[in-house]
Amino acid sequence: MSDTAPASPVIRLGYHGSEEVVHEIVRLAGPGHAEVRTSQYDVVDPFRGVRTGALDLMIVKFSLREPDLAASRVLTHDGRAAVVGAGHPLAGRASVSIEELADYGTFQRPGVFPDYVWDEVVPPRTPAGRPIDRRHQVSDIPRMMALVAEGEAVHISLASLADVAPPAIRIVPIHDLPPAPVVLAWRRGGELPAHVREFITAAEEAASR
Repeated sequence: MSDTAPASPVIRLGYHGSEEVVHEIVRLAGPGHAEVRTSQYDVVDPFRGVRTGALDLMIVKFSLREPDLAASRVLTHDGRAAVVGAGHPLAGRASVSIEELADYGTFQRPGVFPDYVWDEVVPPRTPAGRPIDRRHQVSDIPRMMALVAEGEAVHISLASLADVAPPAIRIVPIHDLPPAPVVLAWRRGGELPAHVREFITAAEEAASR
């Protein structure tokens, strides 16, 4: 008879940007469900991991309207922020308005990132109707950050990036955009393992308290 303990079930969880949101969701779910193994997904093709089965779950911010993917209830929110170079005129501000960001060049959507989501990340227009200049093409995050650090562009993004921003980058809150809702997403059409379903349910129940 073997004395070897059975291996703990594993949840493969994809995320992008800061791990702080990952930690918040794991805290919501509570201990004892499974071992959570995280990996960063590529923003150029964000849903590939769940679609191919390489990930059980992924953290999604903003809207999700992919017919082959399901989503949890909203678990938390991530504030909006401008990502600027340390020498940028807005770098020392406590916060900025989205109206001010229309004065600067921002980014086109990367890769096959869905248009409808990118329109929430980097709106085509401000609430007052000013067009936002999405002029810069980018194929990867390091190149995007290099353009920002050089002062050639700003990126309209999320406050959680403050946890991972390099020294040449500043994260300035945007005070007049709503925070992004954060959910868990998974592939439809298959039966989720029990430990994955339990993790989702526990996180949803904790978030609703």
